[in-house]
Amino acid sequence: MMSSRMVPDATKNRCGNVSKDLSAWLSKNELPEHANTWTDSSWRASVRRSLLRWFRRESRDLPWRQEPTPYRVWVSEIMLQQTQVATVIDYYHRFMDSFPTVRDLAEADLQKVLTHWEGLGYYRRARSLHAASQKIMEVHGGEFPTRYEDVLALPGIGRYTAGAILSISLGQRLPILEGNTQRVFSRWIASRSPVTDRQALNLLWKFAEVMLPTKDPGAFNQAAMELGALICRPTSPNCGQCPVKASCQARLLGLQEEIPGKVKKLVYEDREEYAFVVRENQSQRSNSSTRYLVRRLPEGRRWAGLWDFPRTTEQSYQNVQEASRALSAELGIPFDVGADLLTLKHAVTRFRIKLHVYAAACNGSHRKPERPPKPWRFATLDEINALPMSVTGRKIAERIPVADGS
Repeated sequence: MMSSRMVPDATKNRCGNVSKDLSAWLSKNELPEHANTWTDSSWRASVRRSLLRWFRRESRDLPWRQEPTPYRVWVSEIMLQQTQVATVIDYYHRFMDSFPTVRDLAEADLQKVLTHWEGLGYYRRARSLHAASQKIMEVHGGEFPTRYEDVLALPGIGRYTAGAILSISLGQRLPILEGNTQRVFSRWIASRSPVTDRQALNLLWKFAEVMLPTKDPGAFNQAAMELGALICRPTSPNCGQCPVKASCQARLLGLQEEIPGKVKKLVYEDREEYAFVVRENQSQRSNSSTRYLVRRLPEGRRWAGLWDFPRTTEQSYQNVQEASRALSAELGIPFDVGADLLTLKHAVTRFRIKLHVYAAACNGSHRKPERPPKPWRFATLDEINALPMSVTGRKIAERIPVADGS
């Protein structure tokens, strides 16, 4: 007897054609409420045919699909995590032009890799790509591994990414489950549970596995993701244009707007932060090039590996004077706060941040030249423009001419 709760099958009960392996799996697992049509092999075959026929006709011409080697698919999949396709395309072209092979990426300086990633966000992805490429050189002789376990052992690669790389590039029969397919599959089988629910995830992974065709499973995986991106959208899905509408249990039950179940929204904490464009005291230098205080952010800090101006991130302050005194004490370099340059609003993890940016200058009362503690250093505007920075860091750098009154 199956231990899962089922919603009514919106077509008819066609679940007699269930394999022994699937039947055994169903009997051993507690599953969320859903429609059981997917256990019938004829239903699955019909969905595959409809989806793949649509994909051959409507698939987008994306650069990583033109030559789907494991390396190219890997780079694209990492870039596409938490990022829209339209945003990724130009970044992907630039990245592949500079790092066309695993060796090129492994031998590149991390700062160069981060510079190519600037603006994509989630910079841990770039650091993991770089670390994984070096592991491929060391462990696999520069050849991207083809065994699932070996791919899964690379930094920054989980179950979904490993399955995507190997199924798309090498045709291995491996399931995938990410944002689009979680939504698509939940609707196909009318699973109302939030996709973060353990039982729901267990069901969806099994569903993704049994849906795979023996021939070209990578095309099916891409087609399911494409359907989620173009048709089966999070809100207002375009069911009228869906190639699987006749089989989709959520649509037939009128539940497409309710499925998948809502994930608890993140509650943001409002926070005020301060940043300073600190100009070096020019009277203490013979060189006339103006320099500004920056540092490379250490591991464990927000935007690790990127460069940034002095800013408060670890503690909240009531006003700019309090923030400047704290940073002056941390640096051992007193500076005078100048003009209010700009205010930026952005979100990081659970914080909704209002960032106040001020011009500042090192206090001229010091007789000796300022020597900021490592990793801080003074850099010219040209040098800063060549350093990898976060989106807010780059916006601050663009205001430096204003800070200088030029």
